Amino acid sequence: MLAPVGGTAAVALTELEREIDAPGGGLDRLRLVSIPFVPEVRLHLAEDAIVWWARMEAHAGHALPPPYWASVWAGGQALARHLLDHPELAAGRRVLDLAAGSGVVAIAAALAGADRVVANDIDPYAAAAVTVNARANRVTVAATDHDLLDSDPDGVDLLVAGDVFYDRELAARVLPFLRRAAATGADVLVGDPGRGHLPRDVLAAVTSYPVPTTEPSVDSSVRRVQVLRPR
Repeated sequence: MLAPVGGTAAVALTELEREIDAPGGGLDRLRLVSIPFVPEVRLHLAEDAIVWWARMEAHAGHALPPPYWASVWAGGQALARHLLDHPELAAGRRVLDLAAGSGVVAIAAALAGADRVVANDIDPYAAAAVTVNARANRVTVAATDHDLLDSDPDGVDLLVAGDVFYDRELAARVLPFLRRAAATGADVLVGDPGRGHLPRDVLAAVTSYPVPTTEPSVDSSVRRVQVLRPR
């Protein structure tokens, strides 16, 4: 059902599977939950991602990447909702989910009938999370932790990217990749709640959604999230 992961992602997958199977509960545990704004999708998320991260680093004895995949972010939720409400965007197509995190958008694309879905994130734990989350939703998603941003996005009909403009350096690399994808004829959709480095001059809003806040350190209980495409 799922494409195998290798290397560091395989090690991360073993760790996450151990975490999921571990008895007990608490703030430092993962749990399988339905996503309020996208109830068709269930994800293994941390009760408290910061607490979980601290325990995992203590267990590993070295620093680990921030577990962005252990929360479900607003831009990804909006994109997932948009694909499920408009399945013709993904049905029968080759989909790439860039900076996939938990895999919520990739899973939504698969549920919408995509022919092939690849979820990409440079964090090996995110690639592992996509694998266990796809398994929980009984869909096929190929996960990769390779850095694709300097490559050409060949063989993609639909490129989706949620919450990728929170950092100046990342935004400077992501935007040319999105443009190259669009130049090949691929449709490109971005989900963003108004982050600081969103290039508003080159992206046009398709629609917007009021997304309940589930990510950490956000004051508002609902965020207005746009789905955008290149102008």
